Amino acid sequence: MKNPRLNGSRSATVGKHTVLILLSFLAIFPFYWMLNTSFKPAGEVYSTSLLPSHWTFDNYVQAWHAIPMARMMTNSIIVAVSQTAAQLLTSILAAYAFTRWDFRGKGFFYGLISLTWLVPFQVIMIPNYVVISSWGLRNSLMGLIIPNIVSAFAVLQLYNTFKSFPRTLIEAAHLDGASDWSVLWQTIFPNLRASIASIGVLLFISSWNDYFWPLLVMNKPEHATLQIGLQSFMSTDANLWGPMMAATTMASLPILLLYFILQRQIIDSFVKGGLR
Repeated sequence: MKNPRLNGSRSATVGKHTVLILLSFLAIFPFYWMLNTSFKPAGEVYSTSLLPSHWTFDNYVQAWHAIPMARMMTNSIIVAVSQTAAQLLTSILAAYAFTRWDFRGKGFFYGLISLTWLVPFQVIMIPNYVVISSWGLRNSLMGLIIPNIVSAFAVLQLYNTFKSFPRTLIEAAHLDGASDWSVLWQTIFPNLRASIASIGVLLFISSWNDYFWPLLVMNKPEHATLQIGLQSFMSTDANLWGPMMAATTMASLPILLLYFILQRQIIDSFVKGGLR
């Protein structure tokens, strides 16, 4: 005799796996279509074939020569790495200060940071542009990095992460004569490396995909980032879908490489976050 509870559990498991497969397909299909289109000749771009009938690398060659791809990718890497490192450093210091120190106005400053997170960057773009222009940093990578060296999102995320760290370990380190600086980098940081790495990946992706701020600050192709270069493949007359998909594929490689390098830390962070 079949157990109704067992059948119900199996049905629920099948349903969950079906939903996960569907969501995975929806997430992967755009990337597959981008990669598929990048290898199609111009006459097949609008075809619905799942694979190109004639594979070609002409789109990649055209994309590489249509814009200063190497220079733009280098600019994007410099900006994304510098901005991510600065945001992680400032966020780690701020999160540690908010969780370990008691000072006047602590709640006010934390609430102020929380409010700034709700303000879209487009609202403060013009004031930032005026400041950057007055400093003579237009058409420079520093002009892109300086307004983004602090991330309210990273501060709030790391605040919650640091708050969950066992206080007994911190007190034990202080009893051993460790300073706050040593506690932060020798006790807390190694144990929370996975969570910090996962936040760093999100910050890197956000910086890498930034479009409006570089578009406002940069007006020379050799100083622009890769996202600005991708826009050049679109025009009012015709869109160069093949070369644009090839350029987009090349623009996605650093993100994929970063994930493959840090996938262990990212998965550990999600697992620990789920257990908490």
